[in-house]
Amino acid sequence: MKIAKLFVAGLALLTTASLANAGTLDDITKRGELRVAVQTQGPPFSMVDQAGKRTGSSVELAELMAKEMGVKITFQDYDWDGLIPALLSGKADLLVADMTPTLARAMKVAFTKPFMYTGSTVFAKADSKFGTMEACKAKGTKIAVLLGATGEKVAKETFPDADIKSYKGGGPLLLDAVNNGQADCGVNDVSAVKGQQAAYPAGTFTIMPETLSKEPLAFATRYDEQDLLVWMNLFLDQVALDGRLQKNLDYWVNSDDWKKDH
Repeated sequence: MKIAKLFVAGLALLTTASLANAGTLDDITKRGELRVAVQTQGPPFSMVDQAGKRTGSSVELAELMAKEMGVKITFQDYDWDGLIPALLSGKADLLVADMTPTLARAMKVAFTKPFMYTGSTVFAKADSKFGTMEACKAKGTKIAVLLGATGEKVAKETFPDADIKSYKGGGPLLLDAVNNGQADCGVNDVSAVKGQQAAYPAGTFTIMPETLSKEPLAFATRYDEQDLLVWMNLFLDQVALDGRLQKNLDYWVNSDDWKKDH
């Protein structure tokens, strides 16, 4: 009986060890492919450029990950509110976007360390009467936000008397709404707004100088992908140390240099 119990215990230990060694990184290596969920249109982090190529700050960082892994990469396009469900369903190995690692989101997915910091801002059409924060705070002001984004929460807190209009999709929808008169103002990540306004003639929008929040941005995996999470954090450390992260952010986020190339 004791021998049988010892055999069962030993078998359990071997099974546990085998499961521990068979992680997501092994799956990616065997598959030869890294599957990445990205936002359909969210420049400067993810977009399809004029040549029809998927590119952007987060896209290029994901491509660097695949290169370091020695595998090919496949991008899966989703609206903003579809990113986390795609990850949780197992369709994607990870998601890369300008996503804030909030406590609520962290109840569902595991975030990496931040790769940069940003914040929400307010914008309006340049020739409108909503050129200041105070003007946007007026009762009944229609403010466009992205469904499920941190800007939605920030807008409700900052503009309690406004009519908050939540849009399902990507950040460009907010600029379209303001430009078409469907909304008076918009609230979104300042890096995204600056990047997305490039699709309009210069001077179309006024971006308020105030920042409504300070937020980290991070990538995400599932909680059952701890090996991939550890690897991604090591990757972010490495590209920060060797300058590739700063080079990426300087081109895509901290300047308008990418607009002439894409």
